[in-house]
Amino acid sequence: MKLHIQNESEIDKLVDAFLLVSQGEKVTFLYGDLGAGKTTFVKRLVKKLGSTDEASSPTYSLVNEYDITDGILYHIDLYRLNDEQEALEIGIEDYLYSGHYCMVEWPQVIEKLINRAVEIKITTNQDESRSVEIDLVNY
Repeated sequence: MKLHIQNESEIDKLVDAFLLVSQGEKVTFLYGDLGAGKTTFVKRLVKKLGSTDEASSPTYSLVNEYDITDGILYHIDLYRLNDEQEALEIGIEDYLYSGHYCMVEWPQVIEKLINRAVEIKITTNQDESRSVEIDLVNY
């Protein structure tokens, strides 16, 4: 599915599209440059899924955990990791196979650890709008 988002106020379109495309898949890989809107998407998703927590970027903590209506949502940021081994050392598999939502920013180092995930690719356009592609992918 492809979307065009003019500004931050339209992020809810992305949240709704994700919930439609994901078909219950809990692991999501988020791709996009710094500032593309990956964390903003997760913040809105956390609210949509019933959390009262204020979501924030897990760049330094690596993993933020949010209680949602039907369980837990893990927001994982692998930007500072160099390889799959470092991800394994932080217990990434425990999150990926927990059965809970796992929203993973900068997932390139762990793509081989999962068989299926939703991919969200966010591209910033010259006019500051965003082009988004959402796909359910088998690896």
